[in-house]
Amino acid sequence: MKRKNILFIMADQMAAPLLPIYGPSPIKLPHLSRLASQSVVFDSAYCNSPLCAPSRFTLVSGQLPSKIGAYDNAADFPADVPTYAHYLRRLGYRTALSGKMHFCGPDQLHGYEERLTSDIYPADYGWAVNWDEPDVRPSWYHNMSSVLQAGPCVRTNQLDFDEEVVFKAQQYLFDHIREAGAQPFCLTVSMTHPHDPYTIPKRFWDLYSDEEIPLPQDVPAQAALDPHSQRLLKVYDLWDKPLPVDKIRDARRAYFGACSYIDDNIGKLLQTLEDTGLADDTLIVFSGDHGDMLGERGLWYKMNWFEMSARVPLLVYAPGQFAAGRVSESVSTADLLPTLVELAGGQLLPELPLDGRSLLGHLNGQGGHDEVFGEYMAEGTVSPLMMIRRGPWKFIYSESDPCLLFNVDADPQERQDLSQSEPSVLRAFLQEARQKWDIPAIHAQVLASQRRRRLVTQALTVGKLKSWDHQPLVDASQQYMRNHIDLDDLERKARYPQPCQ
Repeated sequence: MKRKNILFIMADQMAAPLLPIYGPSPIKLPHLSRLASQSVVFDSAYCNSPLCAPSRFTLVSGQLPSKIGAYDNAADFPADVPTYAHYLRRLGYRTALSGKMHFCGPDQLHGYEERLTSDIYPADYGWAVNWDEPDVRPSWYHNMSSVLQAGPCVRTNQLDFDEEVVFKAQQYLFDHIREAGAQPFCLTVSMTHPHDPYTIPKRFWDLYSDEEIPLPQDVPAQAALDPHSQRLLKVYDLWDKPLPVDKIRDARRAYFGACSYIDDNIGKLLQTLEDTGLADDTLIVFSGDHGDMLGERGLWYKMNWFEMSARVPLLVYAPGQFAAGRVSESVSTADLLPTLVELAGGQLLPELPLDGRSLLGHLNGQGGHDEVFGEYMAEGTVSPLMMIRRGPWKFIYSESDPCLLFNVDADPQERQDLSQSEPSVLRAFLQEARQKWDIPAIHAQVLASQRRRRLVTQALTVGKLKSWDHQPLVDASQQYMRNHIDLDDLERKARYPQPCQ
């Protein structure tokens, strides 16, 4: 049987609870909504760490952050950790990445045969968290300028990036079909919107009016928040600094517009699959790295385990293979590696560590696991902050802060902490968490990693800079019209469909 190509599309910081594929929403996503209607949609999918780099390292490797040292946005991702790109490449797939994956360290490929663009984020250790000085706020931390400066724009750094990402991805698909090889591809297209800053061109801003933008409701007083949430407010400089209501609305309106911008780019990729005749032979996965609080509970960005921050979109479209449907059980992006390997016809190596579990049973309508484990050790923490999601329950575990317990089915807004009123449930989760995680050992590992990276960062700022940032190689001698290539033959091969000889 012919193996399907795989197109894996990622958005950055797209909060699943807000999207129209999950419930009533003013956000306009016509292309994604149409794709979802033909896909298996996961209604309760989570990231395994609510921050860019740790989430992505777990997503590509299927291993939880503490297993691979993915502690924060400046964590080194070891080159010997297998990723889905390694597995698929061993199976004969062409593996390519266009866009963001926030790899830190000297290896910027991690199994991808090609990276079509550089990354939007730095590859060095400069953004390491410092638990030795928990009350010091580094200058590079998020602040509220993204909200205070929210509104329409003509151009941004992120627009430059995403337009290159999509253009290079389309070119990759065109090149694939023009080369007419039998080798299947796995192309990952990872955009940076709707990540803040909250600004988007007027065409997308004007898709919405102020009256359509819902504002956060029942926002608790800052003093009533849990300790981790209070630390986050200080991390991004919002403690005791009320935001103007019009700027909250502007930020959310721009975010909605940025979601529509992502949808527009998804439409371009889907159209390219149609134009190249690849649509029927290509399996599509859509997901993201984490969400965005957008002012809910008075919080912004991510970095916590509440639904707006931790729940991600996830759908799988496989023409002729899986019937469209919904999956209510809780799964995570760590499950993507074993799923992609199985879909590609491969087998996992049982002697290698893996935390993710295949979604194939869910995709086939036969059911599967209903469990997510999460780990967070970055901004706003003073010790590991873990999460277990199973059945109706979400348990947020720390040895430094009070534990939190929510019945997400009955209380999707997570307004009622049940840690005091459900003592037997809390005890069972706490016992399980302490058996699963050795918090003192993990704490020591995080501290040691932070200290090593601080020294290395300080040293590498002295003398000549040698950047780890990925440099895409382009051989201009093989592009367009060149005298060492037969021009008629070149023009014929570059045209699609190719004319008859």
